[in-house]
Amino acid sequence: MKITNVEKAEVLLQALPYIRQYKGQTVVVKLGGKALNDSEIAMSVMRDIVLLSHIGVKVLLVHGGTLEVESYLERQGFYSSVVGGVKKVDAGAVSLTQMLLSGKINKSLVQKLQTSGGKAVGVSGVDAGLIVSSKISDETGFAGKIDKVDTSLITDLLEKGYIPVISTIGGDTDGNVYDINADSVASRIAYETGAYALISMTDVSGVLQNKDDEGTLISVLNVSDVPKLMKAGVIGGGMVAKVECCVEAVRRGVQKVFVIDGRFPHSLLVETLSDEGIGTMFVKD
Repeated sequence: MKITNVEKAEVLLQALPYIRQYKGQTVVVKLGGKALNDSEIAMSVMRDIVLLSHIGVKVLLVHGGTLEVESYLERQGFYSSVVGGVKKVDAGAVSLTQMLLSGKINKSLVQKLQTSGGKAVGVSGVDAGLIVSSKISDETGFAGKIDKVDTSLITDLLEKGYIPVISTIGGDTDGNVYDINADSVASRIAYETGAYALISMTDVSGVLQNKDDEGTLISVLNVSDVPKLMKAGVIGGGMVAKVECCVEAVRRGVQKVFVIDGRFPHSLLVETLSDEGIGTMFVKD
């Protein structure tokens, strides 16, 4: 279906109130799942980010890479295990994880942003002491938790018009590096930078009342209702950590927090620049 110039103009006019709302604000986008691993989808998301950047939104991109990392590690003879709900990362695996996250995956996203007309800089949590971290436990090896965040580097980059692209590798004062959950990094950076919005792009429509039926999307979720949904098993598996990070961001002052389907074309623009919310929005009492 061909869209006329008048219809195009109408779309832009409808987006105007949302452009005003987001202009000058910091938005943290967390990218993972198929939206990260499918090159075509990833390119579409990068174009959306560049568009937001050009209309004055300060976009900060945090990326994971679990699927690609685990596939590569298995080919190298490393097989992950889970201890207490946390994926164990041994000394050999963490070096390869750092290589892939901070090298291949990070720079691929930077390149996509720049070929789309953006100005991007790739950094890891190790750079400029962005993320000081430590091991979660001896049993989980080099799986890391966040101890401290210094956002001065990424704040400077945002002020200069760059799109920071952050890989979720942190370090400690002894020179060790750690693989950190990407949702944890995105949430922490969102509230440490005073971000206006946190948007987590994943492989489902959002939080579902029935995990096997995407027609049961919970479009608005009060953070006070999260514990009972977890207890009932409505929120389970990989969604638990993601939802917990969204709840933390809301409680620490991030005004707009969403989980959206990154597989949906231009879902980022639909969520930010229209009244057709497509994922789950987290709100506080």
